[in-house]
Amino acid sequence: MARNWKITLVILAVAVAIGLISFKRLQKRIQRVAETSKTEEQVRRELLAPAVSTSSDVKTEAEMYWASGPDQLASVQTELMLSSDPAQRAKQVLEALIEQPPTPAQRTLPADATVLGFYILQDGTGIADFSDALSSETPSGILSESLAVNSIVESLENNVPGLKRLKILIHGQEAETLAGHVDLTGFFDLNATPGPGGNAPAGNGAAAVPAPKQPANPPAASH
Repeated sequence: MARNWKITLVILAVAVAIGLISFKRLQKRIQRVAETSKTEEQVRRELLAPAVSTSSDVKTEAEMYWASGPDQLASVQTELMLSSDPAQRAKQVLEALIEQPPTPAQRTLPADATVLGFYILQDGTGIADFSDALSSETPSGILSESLAVNSIVESLENNVPGLKRLKILIHGQEAETLAGHVDLTGFFDLNATPGPGGNAPAGNGAAAVPAPKQPANPPAASH
């Protein structure tokens, strides 16, 4: 009887050892899959939206705005290579906002979002064209949507001189809202001081959405 118990214990010990080995192998396989997926995502991003680089790029102390809470933004100083050309500089700032948050918790824009283009009209209006991911992957809700828009507005306002206001497009088209709440049919004021009850987005926190303002005769854009 004692011998049977010993055999049973040995079999159990062997089964546990095999299980642990299999579990470790499974962990390694999962890790390899995750690393492969990350590499594929990086390749996809580079193909869809190669990093903007110009001959006038200079290492610059940039003031970026990332999340510091569910409804708060915080100014973060970071070094970026930025162009002297305002349109290219704006695109670089937006790409850094997407790709370089200090921590995952500070992210304000979806990781899959890309900047398809940035154009500046002669009156200082900036036109930012984002991929569909900005709309489809931003969590629906007034706080999360306002945080996303305000991080765009504040980062551009503090790093691209001369911009007066901003229009956000999704894949070249005007969208009614970002993800169901924040109105995108109008313009967001930049470098403006709001009056009583004004409509410029606030610096730290969820901002009021500006009322639509349509220019009578939009001037030609410069790239």
